[in-house]
Amino acid sequence: MTTTETAAPKAERWTAQWKELYAEVITTGLCTGCAGCVVTCPHDVIGYEHEEGKYIPFHLEEELGFDNCIHGEKGCTTCTRACPRFRAWEPAADMHLYGRLREPDEMAGIWRQLLLTKAADDSVNEVGQDGGFVSAMLLWLMKNDYIDGALVSGVEADDAWKAKPVLARTPEDVMATAGSRYTYCANPLALREAKEAGLNRLALVGMGCQTSSPPTMWDRKAGKVSKPFHFTIGLLCSKTFDDAIFPELFEAKYGLKKQDMVKMNIKGAFQIWMKDGSFHEIDLKECHKWTREGCKSCPDFAAEHSDIATGGIGKDNNWTLTIVRTELGEEVINRMIADGVIIAKPAQEDEVAMKLLRTLSIVSRRRWPEWADKAPSVGVPPPKKKADGTAPAAH
Repeated sequence: MTTTETAAPKAERWTAQWKELYAEVITTGLCTGCAGCVVTCPHDVIGYEHEEGKYIPFHLEEELGFDNCIHGEKGCTTCTRACPRFRAWEPAADMHLYGRLREPDEMAGIWRQLLLTKAADDSVNEVGQDGGFVSAMLLWLMKNDYIDGALVSGVEADDAWKAKPVLARTPEDVMATAGSRYTYCANPLALREAKEAGLNRLALVGMGCQTSSPPTMWDRKAGKVSKPFHFTIGLLCSKTFDDAIFPELFEAKYGLKKQDMVKMNIKGAFQIWMKDGSFHEIDLKECHKWTREGCKSCPDFAAEHSDIATGGIGKDNNWTLTIVRTELGEEVINRMIADGVIIAKPAQEDEVAMKLLRTLSIVSRRRWPEWADKAPSVGVPPPKKKADGTAPAAH
């Protein structure tokens, strides 16, 4: 090398481990409870309780206390590499999936196509949520040999509204887990069952906090733990609720018993359909008290790091807003349309959906703390002031 040449800067060695994850994410309110660190831990020393008021990872070994890890002290860094809220997670996932960072005006993340879709099969359409698109996609991915199974949310045998992580391996499994619950479910936890079954080509269906984990760990070179994730389907999500909302609000105030509910949705209000044929709408402001702690700082409404993101935010309950983000996602959606499995039209036809996508993405990004990595806040406009000159209160 001559004196005029300069060596390329060395990539900074990644040394962050559980100790840093605990201090910077778990105890600060950034942790969403996605369980990415739990399922990827090569030493199985991170625990997780899938119960109301918890949904937070914790260290199982007592040797160095709950806030440190002997394996981390010896060089293991998998948990921080897998965390979709640790330090510069958004740029990491952006660069891996798209080869560029989100532009300041891309509030809903980077995308290739915006569509309104629904399942062409009436039986799938009726069972699924908002047109049954996610169910139709999982069925198609299995049939066309893209995946061996899917990590989804199901329900407990004795409680049709208590969500639990489930491995869907068959079309029957997909249909049995269709529909939405608005309490939290750490779907990645079903990865362990998939590994035990020898499945290594999986779809992950989950909120943005969950679908950001695979590309984040890919960019941070987390190794073989990320390999089973072949396709991610993101669910548009502004928040989830604690299970206590059922007895403490729906039943206590409105007499709506959990066991008598047949369907729920959120369309500007919390909508509930009952077995007796009645329909009820509850103002979302009444539900804020039961917002899950892990959602209060989450900046990602639009599941910005999924192959395809989807949600029912339009004016019509029978169509799903579908955000096609990656090259793989575009390949799949185009093939599904060509096969006649789904019906699609430009999302721009629904002005309500377009406006809500931007508005809700901005509202979520405003929740991200100023002291955390700045990337999720780039380009976010300040709240409009009220007539009295004050800014609206954040929820």
